[in-house]
Amino acid sequence: MPLEAIRHALPGAVQASDRWHLWHGLAEAALKEVAVHSSCWEAAGPPRKDGKQAQTTAERWRQVHDLLDRGTGLLECSRRLGLSLNTVKRYARAAEPERMIRAPRYRATLVDPYRDHLRARRAEDPAVPVQRLLCEIREQGYTGSMNLLYRYITQGRVEADRPHLSPRRVTRLLLTRPDALSDGQRSLLGELTGACPEMTSLAALVRSFAALLRPDPANEATLKDWAETARACDLPNIHAFTRGLELDALAVIAALTLPFHNGRTEGVNTKTKMIKRQMYGRAGFNLLSHRILLS
Repeated sequence: MPLEAIRHALPGAVQASDRWHLWHGLAEAALKEVAVHSSCWEAAGPPRKDGKQAQTTAERWRQVHDLLDRGTGLLECSRRLGLSLNTVKRYARAAEPERMIRAPRYRATLVDPYRDHLRARRAEDPAVPVQRLLCEIREQGYTGSMNLLYRYITQGRVEADRPHLSPRRVTRLLLTRPDALSDGQRSLLGELTGACPEMTSLAALVRSFAALLRPDPANEATLKDWAETARACDLPNIHAFTRGLELDALAVIAALTLPFHNGRTEGVNTKTKMIKRQMYGRAGFNLLSHRILLS
């Protein structure tokens, strides 16, 4: 470990974690939590189809928890069910099967700009032929195919209260500075974070951790309070992030209380990686070091 090597070489040196990486780690944990609770916040979006995948997920959850209730270990569950250990752990952490079911992954399509028109027309005449709708939106500039429009309608994306949101987009709203959001985005974010107690807790934890990224001597005590609050919430991925902070607590505290940062070091690392990739694997260390020294 680089940090451990530095401790042995320079025991008196103060190590400070990179604040960008702390925020990035929280962002990754938040994304996983948002995906886990997609069954809550996407309720107003396109309806989820209870198909074969959802049935398989519910059956696997039942099998894993039946074995765990009988005292079977995680590794033995993995062997009996023919699943990877990490998969068994994910099912074991879920308190109910609905938490394992993800929101449908719909990409942006050429139909999206005409959604309001389609919704109004289908509300006015539920039996309007798809062919007629195709002609109408083509007059407005639609360039897609009939099949694309048909799939868009059958997926329920027209009648949904709002366009489909991916977990990544929801997380982006959650991580954006409140003053950088539009009124519509703030309203949507309030709806999403109020979907369930876990989403509400996650939003509060993200906002309070963002405040810690401004170095202040008082942040050491605030970080401890933040970690205790995080552990009290039903957010396993945030728990994992908190445990990661504890593994190198001194460096994290230094990053949040001292004005120092690793910006220049990270910049050199990025530049070195860029030069290495530009060579496409050609030559060797001598040429790489020569280019770095000349740059």
